[in-house]
Amino acid sequence: MTKICRHCYVSGKVQGVFYRQNTKQQAKKLNLTGWVKNLDDGRVELIVCGEQDDVQKLLNWLPEGPPRAKVDNVATSELEFQEYNEFKIT
Repeated sequence: MTKICRHCYVSGKVQGVFYRQNTKQQAKKLNLTGWVKNLDDGRVELIVCGEQDDVQKLLNWLPEGPPRAKVDNVATSELEFQEYNEFKIT
């Protein structure tokens, strides 16, 4: 399988709704690594790395997010593969 990384910015009502915690749970279920954090402008930023199919599953989940979130947009770009030990909230 091919390992990939993606860099994403998620906008909408994504802070104060457990978006980061739920993203971490989804990533761990899929054996993905990287990180997720809140930005001062109200968006959530993340880097996710792992098997291509599993990364795609997380990318498909991002627009939905947890129940209280209202995602307006997910901007995704490709990154060279990077090794992370885990998926963490920063």
